[in-house]
Amino acid sequence: MSTFDSLKFRNYRLWFAGALVANVGTWMQRVAQDWLVLTQLSDESGVAVGITTALQFAPVLLLSAYAGLLADRVDRRKLLMITQAAQGVLALGLGLLVLLGDPQLWQVYVFAGLLGCVSAIDGPVRQTFVAELVPAGKLSNAVGLNSASFNAARLIGPGIAGLAIAGVGTGWVFVINAATFAATIFSLTQMRVSELHRMPNAPRSKGQIREGIAYVRGRSDIIVIMVVIGVVSTFGLNFQLTSAMMARTEFGKGAGQYGILGSVLAIGSLTGALLAARRDRPRVRLVIGAAFGFGVATGVMALMPTYPSYAIASIPVGLASLTMMTAANATIQMSVEPAMRGRVMSLYMVVFLGATPIGSPIVGWIGQQFGPRWAIGIGSITALLVSAGAALWARRAWNLRVRYHLRSPHLDVAYLPVRARRDEAAVAQVGARELADEQSAA
Repeated sequence: MSTFDSLKFRNYRLWFAGALVANVGTWMQRVAQDWLVLTQLSDESGVAVGITTALQFAPVLLLSAYAGLLADRVDRRKLLMITQAAQGVLALGLGLLVLLGDPQLWQVYVFAGLLGCVSAIDGPVRQTFVAELVPAGKLSNAVGLNSASFNAARLIGPGIAGLAIAGVGTGWVFVINAATFAATIFSLTQMRVSELHRMPNAPRSKGQIREGIAYVRGRSDIIVIMVVIGVVSTFGLNFQLTSAMMARTEFGKGAGQYGILGSVLAIGSLTGALLAARRDRPRVRLVIGAAFGFGVATGVMALMPTYPSYAIASIPVGLASLTMMTAANATIQMSVEPAMRGRVMSLYMVVFLGATPIGSPIVGWIGQQFGPRWAIGIGSITALLVSAGAALWARRAWNLRVRYHLRSPHLDVAYLPVRARRDEAAVAQVGARELADEQSAA
């Protein structure tokens, strides 16, 4: 598969371009918001930054299940227009508050919470809408390119934000972000509706959220992915918080250098996304292996003694984290029934983003009490533990042989002779398909 296969389709090209512009603005706002809280609205409080981040993601816990059901029921393109416009209005409101008034910390908390409510609705429909832009065989490629767009924006956005904060202040960064959402809305209006690959909508009936939960409970492969992603997301994927604390507290740097850290991290993330776009069929074992690699990489990064060495060490962290997230997303999307995809992805978003409100204040407190390096170190330790635990569980439940090679670091996973297994859905999804692949390769 070519890395850029999905760009052959007009609707996907429009989406990719619009999302890239909006993602740059989103990353600019994230950097500006954290910097505003850390340096102007608090006394360099990691807890305050953690609470801001938590409030932005807390609504995912409450709204994602209903948002997933909404994504399965309604016109996804029209719903995206509404959520993108709402995010633009909120960004503009925060920008005007900073430019025209005397912003208070509680006001930023309110805006973070409101943005989180809109994002909770936007997330599942954004994830599932990709399947309508390309044929089914190109879905893995499209998911990978989506991640490439997001991380190309991460490469550009933080650096621009750092320069903009130093030049014109945080308020204008929020206003610029508000304007970028127009790009996504324009791309959605220009799509050829007749060329969309419509997914079946779920009919209205009682118990549909419970139906989605029951579906996931019957799939041990999805549960393994969610457990790994949930733990790593809770304690490890707090780069906004940890980078701000490292730049300001550990290395004594300013906004520009903080923004550069996000851009350097995105070098690895973008590389991981482009590699993901070439995979025809991501697997559960890739999620587990990437989580283990993330634990090793973040452990090394936490020990780096200088700002330049810390920045360079963030590149493999970006590569490992993006590989893990993209593999998890694509594996779930490609393996679930189309009419169930929105609800399953909403539960995935609850685990992925909903873990942030729990983890961010904890990680912020650890950084404030024991230093920023320990805030990163807790993410490394938990990632190593959950990936090792998942590998051991999979070995027993799915009859796997798992070996780690140190010379050329990689996981070697093979299925032993098939025996009776309790989870027939996992056999179909995880065992039989990969065993067939290995036999044909042999």
